[in-house]
Amino acid sequence: MNIIILAAGMGKRMHSSLPKVLHPIAQKPMLHHVVDTVSKLNPQKLIIVIGHEAEQIKQSFEQEKYKDIPIIWAYQKEQLGTGHAVMQGLPFVDDNYPTLVLYGDVPLISLHTLENLIQNTKNNVGILTAFYDNPVGYGRIIKYNDKVTQIIEEKDASAEQKQINEINTGIMCLPTPFLHTYLPNLNNNNAQGEYYLTDAILCAVENNLEIICTHPCLGNWETFGVNNKKQLCELERLYQQSLANQLLEQGVTIIDAARIDIRGSLSVEQDVTIDVGCVFEGEVHLAQGVHIKPYCVINNSYIGQHSVIESFSHIEQSYIQSNGHIGPYARLRPHTKLADNVKIGNFVELKNVNVDDNSKVNHLSYIGDAAVGKNVNIGAGVITCNYDGANKYQTVVHDNAFIGSDCQLIAPVTIGENATIGAGTTLTKDAPAQELTLSRAKQISIKGWKRPQKQK
Repeated sequence: MNIIILAAGMGKRMHSSLPKVLHPIAQKPMLHHVVDTVSKLNPQKLIIVIGHEAEQIKQSFEQEKYKDIPIIWAYQKEQLGTGHAVMQGLPFVDDNYPTLVLYGDVPLISLHTLENLIQNTKNNVGILTAFYDNPVGYGRIIKYNDKVTQIIEEKDASAEQKQINEINTGIMCLPTPFLHTYLPNLNNNNAQGEYYLTDAILCAVENNLEIICTHPCLGNWETFGVNNKKQLCELERLYQQSLANQLLEQGVTIIDAARIDIRGSLSVEQDVTIDVGCVFEGEVHLAQGVHIKPYCVINNSYIGQHSVIESFSHIEQSYIQSNGHIGPYARLRPHTKLADNVKIGNFVELKNVNVDDNSKVNHLSYIGDAAVGKNVNIGAGVITCNYDGANKYQTVVHDNAFIGSDCQLIAPVTIGENATIGAGTTLTKDAPAQELTLSRAKQISIKGWKRPQKQK
């Protein structure tokens, strides 16, 4: 099969310098949604027709995940309509296979619906249609005796035709020789002065080709296009609702399905609970019994079974094993790994840290570039001074160590097993195992000292 995706439009109504097809749904450009879906069809040829900001669109596909998808780029210098756009892709197609035409601003079309369209079409002309309660702006499907005779665009439709609620989504599957024959003969005698792909349907009817209409199975939302920011926002919410519904069907407890955002892939096990306002980015896995409290952001991370993520915590590229307790207001930055039963408390930040079983960092601390052993207690206000302005160094804390509040651990430094670091210590040398290490200035009290008074 050949696939042609039309993505050349300027998108003036978006009021943005960003090409319309690169505006995101769930943090992924609309055009990328379409390409990710159709690549699963294993097309013989995948052609994207671009025009406005063509180089910016091409650059958006310079990612590792797209290196094995052989995209062919076709250019439409002037935007003269859908028929003209498809003609720009025709020199690249394989005539032995049918051609599926899609749109870069219709991002949520499903693989299931496309497979149905292809299967039903066979060697005929297949049109994906939908029934809209309010079909304003869409081409109408004109039928006689239940057979399609024409697709008429909104601006060319009569008042009676505008009452028809079966609409053309624009997505079609057509025999490629048919396109070669009839597209060059299209004219632009219409209100827009454009070459409509839909006019080829009239040619097909005149030449006794059967027109097959297929209706989407998952819902009209997957055929919605985007022309402005309002529609983009509406489609975002529809998409998020569909993802939330899938999770609910899997047995996930979602406190409010209207207040969850999934911007990537979220996989879950049994008895997971997600509270309001949570955002999941990239690939996130929630194991059995995980509870995510309100307003957490989790990015490319694994949360182990029966872990609790308290409110307003941010977790990025981190791995948490079972029974972790994180937050509230905790931040786990990339390459943080927490073993079983680790507790990270409020206003604690970790980065590039391994923390072993049953250890805890409860309050107001920064631990970076460190390896923390088992059963370690790190008190409030402890920081690892891991960066000297040019290089980063590691702090190693062995099992059963106790670090008092408000300590500065100046890396590279090692704290031995069962060592105790007294509160307020600035540690610049290794602390031996089994011993108390502390450094403090002498405390003095000045008699007769008076606090300065404001001048009247």
